[in-house]
Amino acid sequence: MSSVPLLGSNADDLGAGKGGEEQLSCWSRWLGRVVDVEEAREQVGFAVPMVVTNMAYYGIPLVSVMFSGHLGNVHLAGATLGNSWATVTGYAFVMGLSGALETLCGKAYGARLYRMLGLYLQSSFIMSAAASTLISVFWYFTEPLLLFLRQDPDVSHAAAVFVRAQIPALFAFGFIHCLLRYLQTQSVVLPLLFCSVVPFVLQVGLAHLLVNVLGLGLAGAAAAASITFWISCLMLFGYVLLSEKFSETWRGFSSEAFTYVVVNVKLATPSAIMVCFELWAFELLVLIAGLLPNPTVSTPLIAMCASTEAITCMVAVGFSATVSTRVSNEIGAGNVDRARNAVSVTLKLSVFLAIFFVLLLGFGHNLWARLFSGSSTIVSEFADITPLMMVSIVLDSAQGVLSGVSRGCGWQHLAAMTNLVAYYVIGMPLAILFAFKLKFYAKGLWMGLICGVAWQACSMLVITVRTKWSELAEAMQEEKATYVA
Repeated sequence: MSSVPLLGSNADDLGAGKGGEEQLSCWSRWLGRVVDVEEAREQVGFAVPMVVTNMAYYGIPLVSVMFSGHLGNVHLAGATLGNSWATVTGYAFVMGLSGALETLCGKAYGARLYRMLGLYLQSSFIMSAAASTLISVFWYFTEPLLLFLRQDPDVSHAAAVFVRAQIPALFAFGFIHCLLRYLQTQSVVLPLLFCSVVPFVLQVGLAHLLVNVLGLGLAGAAAAASITFWISCLMLFGYVLLSEKFSETWRGFSSEAFTYVVVNVKLATPSAIMVCFELWAFELLVLIAGLLPNPTVSTPLIAMCASTEAITCMVAVGFSATVSTRVSNEIGAGNVDRARNAVSVTLKLSVFLAIFFVLLLGFGHNLWARLFSGSSTIVSEFADITPLMMVSIVLDSAQGVLSGVSRGCGWQHLAAMTNLVAYYVIGMPLAILFAFKLKFYAKGLWMGLICGVAWQACSMLVITVRTKWSELAEAMQEEKATYVA
């Protein structure tokens, strides 16, 4: 079976330029026994741009929150609450919907059904636009919903202003992630850096203009994010339209795309649920921390832990995208052994990086905690919970990669069920038990989370190990034959 034209397409060129393999150091030889160095090099080259891209998009709304903070305490509280509300109720869901393309476009590209990529992308646009429209209606009623949840009236009003001005951003954000998956499955990652980092830099200037110069306040800060996301969306789509690289995968708009909406929805819905279940669990943990005996310490402490976990997850997300692309491409091409090897290499890389972050956190936890708070009590409590953080980071890195494998194979429904059980049947009940009944308090909350993540990682590992890769490849070849017929 011929090799798929993806990350490994340059392997021969790279190998040809390595004339001095006999002189490799003992370190390189040892590394070669532990991991497939060539595959690892290609994966790192793919993952790093994805990590930076995700961080840039993650930072765009945060810039709006930062500029809002200079308007006053109520504005800061409203922007912070509004940003969390927008992420939990909208951004996470439309981002999860795009996960269907990792399966559909990845396998189609591996099977050389290039025209299908454009049709899948268009059907994903349609689905994302429909979902964004429904969420926009929900966002319009942000203020009464927050008041119903017993939030402060002034903060609720400020949050509603912040969220409503981001309704255009929601549509752009959904389209951006559809385009990212479309490009990612073709191993086009370097242009993503330009189309994310440049808008991020523009966001700073735009937010300053709208907030400080034009005096548009919270609405201006949020509108800056909307404008920035649309700039990035148009840059990505313009690249697809103008580049000759996509002459085979993008052949213009077609009404045929509507016939693939249902196929997209079947994979996209569990993919979105899978993402939301995980994100909601961390938000819920912060809310529960507010019910502990000393909420002024426990709430910021758990929030710091969640933020730290989110930052380390950015790296895991990059490798998750990598393994999703590798697996789906190789299954589409029928290269079962290469798909297995890609999973093995990505898992090892993610664990190595997790251990690196764990060591940094272990030695620098006090310095890191002081970036969040000047309170000696919170810094001391963070030092106590650091060993638990170290365990959760390693487990979360492993499960992040295995979740990427699930998207590459099309197991989104299994991953969604696994996340449901991990966080809401095991993690949250144990967190409440440890925190309140056994009186471990904040540490108990994180211990419960670790139990859930451990079950999640082990379940996904068992599913991956027991996978019959040849059956997946055969199913894709049958699908290809049907399409050709």
